[in-house]
Amino acid sequence: MDPDLYLYVERVRARELRAEAARPRTTSDPHRWRARLGWALVETGLRLVHTGTPPRHAAEH
Repeated sequence: MDPDLYLYVERVRARELRAEAARPRTTSDPHRWRARLGWALVETGLRLVHTGTPPRHAAEH
């Protein structure tokens, strides 16, 4: 497996995000905003869990 494969995935995701940001948005649907906010919070939580260091157990001292 190519060690730089994750860079390709990140570039594709960045391109998708730029395209999404360039689309015009309507603010008339509050349910859409609630869903987007909810998923943003879920994604943030998952990133925090993923990047967090594992807890040290008392038996390791």
